[in-house]
Amino acid sequence: MIGYTSLGTNDLVRSAAFYDAFLAEFNAQRVFEGPDFIVWSAGENSPAFSIHIPFDGNKATIGNGTMIALAASSRDKVDKLYKKAISLGAANEGEPGQRHENGFYAAYFRDPDGNKLNVHFMG
Repeated sequence: MIGYTSLGTNDLVRSAAFYDAFLAEFNAQRVFEGPDFIVWSAGENSPAFSIHIPFDGNKATIGNGTMIALAASSRDKVDKLYKKAISLGAANEGEPGQRHENGFYAAYFRDPDGNKLNVHFMG
């Protein structure tokens, strides 16, 4: 159902370096870019992820209650992705762990612009 997600950034170069390294863990690579945006995808039939300088010219801000959740293939992958994000400068918003009895295992962090992300495994 999701075609792509998009997050605003105030520093395209810094944000691109973060997401180039982080999204490589999902085998994603840049598939489209312009002077004010970059799009990554893991394949033709996969949803895409993008960052952009806001179109209206105003400063990018984080959304209160907004979060992008990325599916991992295992608990070990959640742990690895969380550690990778933190090593790239992300801020901790919740270390990896079991969140619900239904098998939802997740970690939370904020990218260098303050956008909240989650990596999770349902198992």
